[in-house]
Amino acid sequence: MPNRGNPGVSATEIRFSLLATRSNNPIGTCILDCFGDGVEAYFAFRNSEGGVHGRRLVVAEQIDDELGRNREGALQIISGNNTFATFGAAQLPLGWAELARAGVPQYVWAIQPAAMVNQKSIFGNAAPVCLDCTSRTYPYVAGLAKATKIAALGYGVSDVSKECTSTITRTIDRYHGDTGQEIVYKNDGLGFGLPNGIGPEVSEMGRAGTQMIITCLDLNGMRILAQELERQGMRDVVLYHPNTYDQDFVAAAGDLFEGDYVGVSFRPFEADPVGTGLADYFRWMEETGAGITEAAMAGWINADLAYQGILAAGPNFTRASVVEATNRLTDYSADGLVNPIDWSRQHEYPTEEDPATHGYKEECQALVQVKGGKFEVVGGTSAEPFVCWSNENRDWSEPRPTAIT
Repeated sequence: MPNRGNPGVSATEIRFSLLATRSNNPIGTCILDCFGDGVEAYFAFRNSEGGVHGRRLVVAEQIDDELGRNREGALQIISGNNTFATFGAAQLPLGWAELARAGVPQYVWAIQPAAMVNQKSIFGNAAPVCLDCTSRTYPYVAGLAKATKIAALGYGVSDVSKECTSTITRTIDRYHGDTGQEIVYKNDGLGFGLPNGIGPEVSEMGRAGTQMIITCLDLNGMRILAQELERQGMRDVVLYHPNTYDQDFVAAAGDLFEGDYVGVSFRPFEADPVGTGLADYFRWMEETGAGITEAAMAGWINADLAYQGILAAGPNFTRASVVEATNRLTDYSADGLVNPIDWSRQHEYPTEEDPATHGYKEECQALVQVKGGKFEVVGGTSAEPFVCWSNENRDWSEPRPTAIT
């Protein structure tokens, strides 16, 4: 029998909705289904142990937001009022604020931090980060590539991509005195998906002596860029990819991305899983017959966060008490999968001048390099795959290889 005033909760189940993009995805990647695979695998893991507070965790409703209908999906969840909380993975998160106003806890793929910030009931696989804050990862990865002449590229139709491109430029400029690196070409006005190619821009980067290109492009844009570099005989120019952590995509490209670097926001699949949540992830993705993907890992982490919040709230939990309990988690790492989050203070943006008050204690990044068509951990090691800097300030230093626990 339903728990009065606790939608989606019965004596035996806690029901969740999933609102994500399947249709009309301009990137063409698997979002809803892969993200959902991670949630379902995690629920299978916890249900094998008896669930939480004697109740099974169930994804009862999946809604395809069709890219532009996220708000309509959110309103459907609110009016239906038969699920306890919502998992979200959206390119256009137009309904997140509606769900927050309705008091529905949300666990989201944190690729849209602007829709998360200052929302105490929205939790992600990462905390909101300021898009205009410098990141020591950029000069560090350029150093790994022994590159000093850097180009920065982004799409003109996306404010996030434009800001990201500016951040790359500001970061390289800020640490120029420490690294000797400089921006020799910047373009934040590219057409989404590079429909007209990128030939003239690559030629200009070649004339500028570019040694590395750091981008804010999707994986299809990166493929077109790499193909053009190859066509113009510039494949010695190394790429840093923000969105190409996809083994199948890289393998299908042959040697197109060989030697390139890719940023990973969680403990990479190539790292040693022993003693971390990665071991459980591998086991239960196999148990449920699901593929190992970045989106699935985001779903797994979100599902763990939902579980931990409900567990901490106690057996007489409500939506409000789960939100409150989750916001008391001050060192959440999903069992070593992500840079620890303090949800009591990380719903707000950190700033360039003050990275610590509302930001991570340390700036941490995992990095992999494409070698022989496969990813290998670089910077750190298999046991310590993250490279981390203190966030007491943003001064330049060499990072510390780290095993997050």
